Amino acid sequence: MLKGKSAIVTGSTSGIGLGIANVLASHGANIVINGFGDAAAIESERTAIEKKYGVKCVYSSADMSKPEQIREMVSLAETSFGTADILVNNAGIQFTARTESFPEEKWDAIIAINLSSAFHGMKAVLPGMQKRGFGRIINIASVHGLIGSKEKLPYVAAKHGIVGMTKVVALENATSNITCNAICPGWVLTPLVQKQIDDRAAKEGIPVEVAAKELLSEKQPSQRFATPEQIGAAVAFLCSDAGSSITGISLPIDGGWTAQ
Repeated sequence: MLKGKSAIVTGSTSGIGLGIANVLASHGANIVINGFGDAAAIESERTAIEKKYGVKCVYSSADMSKPEQIREMVSLAETSFGTADILVNNAGIQFTARTESFPEEKWDAIIAINLSSAFHGMKAVLPGMQKRGFGRIINIASVHGLIGSKEKLPYVAAKHGIVGMTKVVALENATSNITCNAICPGWVLTPLVQKQIDDRAAKEGIPVEVAAKELLSEKQPSQRFATPEQIGAAVAFLCSDAGSSITGISLPIDGGWTAQ
């Protein structure tokens, strides 16, 4: 349903972003993947997307804390594919500490990558989308864009900011065929989350399965992790014709977390 379209997915060399990139490619979209990691592993993922789905896939090493590199990433999409039709702002980092002891450099980094990068990406893609009369912007927020948690001040602030920016961009483009929506995942089983589970199991001397259940039971009533592919399926729907009248929303995919 996205054949002939092109998508930029930030932070997509692993985890949720890679899942989104694969789902969009499976629907025919050409893809710009972005992120850090082992060069050989990234190239393997890039070629796998091309071979599996018969689309074009290019890699951008843009640092999401640097606006000029974000603009270069958008230019790469336009040069490679002719357009940048879909932007998925997924890149993010995390650090936890109480407010009074939170390192200022960590605050700056989280705000830059989790919030400001989305602004710079949207600013770069919108003129082309407006000229062509089509665009889909999906901001990957979090349940923490809707609620708070202790020791996550900049992350919660950034994700609340993402939800607010989503509404503004949606309103500014409401009369066009450009939509802007946010997805708010709860616990998603990614390599980073698996590491948290493994560390918890090791620290408490309990089986990994028990550690996973403990993590889920604290917040997520479904007692099940979402998957990157499920997040990707929601992104694909919002990018489709069926989602063309949906704009400005924040969609929780959280197993009931925010229903409590």
